[in-house]
Amino acid sequence: MTYKTGSKVSWHPALTVDTTTSEYWLNWRVILCAIWVLITMIFAFFIIWKYEGFRNSNRDTAETQQPEKAGFLYEDETWKPCLRGVHPAWLLAFRVLAFAVLLILLVATAIFDGGSIFYYYTQWTCTFTAIYFGLGSSLSVYGCYQYHKSLGGDKVDNVEGDAEQGICSTPAVLGESSNSSAKHTSSSEEFNARRPAGFWGYVFQIIFQMNAGAVLLTDCVFWFIIVPFLEIKNYSLNVLVINMHTINAVLLLGDAALNCLRFPMFRIAYFFLWTVTYVIVQWVVHACVKIWWAYPFLDLSSPYAPLWYFAVAVMHIPCYGVFALAIRLKHTLLSRWFPDSYQCVK
Repeated sequence: MTYKTGSKVSWHPALTVDTTTSEYWLNWRVILCAIWVLITMIFAFFIIWKYEGFRNSNRDTAETQQPEKAGFLYEDETWKPCLRGVHPAWLLAFRVLAFAVLLILLVATAIFDGGSIFYYYTQWTCTFTAIYFGLGSSLSVYGCYQYHKSLGGDKVDNVEGDAEQGICSTPAVLGESSNSSAKHTSSSEEFNARRPAGFWGYVFQIIFQMNAGAVLLTDCVFWFIIVPFLEIKNYSLNVLVINMHTINAVLLLGDAALNCLRFPMFRIAYFFLWTVTYVIVQWVVHACVKIWWAYPFLDLSSPYAPLWYFAVAVMHIPCYGVFALAIRLKHTLLSRWFPDSYQCVK
């Protein structure tokens, strides 16, 4: 496999095989790789069906105080910071800044390299991360509005807003509220007051978890697999390439440190589907157009293609797991350092 480099930042392997011929696709390597992809899709859909299900009765679930299902999310968890007393505007400012940085980086890369740069998984993930911060900014604007109303003593969603906690709570019980029975009732009412997240809240959380694994997979593949090949070919990296493969993970980890989103492990299924979608798009494009592969290990003409596909699929687990460990570390440290103000659900 040879590589072409030029005056532009992008690099790509030289085209050595015609990918539009039937001989390229009708062989044991393609069949085995297709089996890997199919198994991954079936596994992902099964996990989503088992744990996600249909969320038609979220409000009913909250009202009846049934145990929260895996992946359950409250509306205020999409916009409130992890520490009580921190104004949601700080999280809003970070998300707006992150969205602007990623958008500028994407536009600059597209201008410098052309629209073909979006042929890469890196740009897919970076674009999706920008969408996450754009949607997060919108949800944070709504959250700041709710927070402002609660500070003014207004009713928020038909209940009194608690400005300190950033959540909704009922008025204090007078008279005999000091006894344990009244406290239990007040606690139950506070639980009921919080609204389950709506459609966009769950979309936001799912995008967050998809990006969590995707940005680490992108950076790991680039720095540990692709860069060694580039070094062999004496290809020098510039600022745009380095930033594209580092800043996305830094910004997402920063948001994870600040936000209050939960991180259920079963949503690794969406991460698998995201990569499978990219692979299928690549296959369709190559079946129709004679073009180079964005990543050498995706080339199905190699006798090692099945091993490469399997290895990349396995890499999803540690990449997602590392981000999950970062979330767990956040819970451990912040709950220890700020036991009275930390408000994330572990």
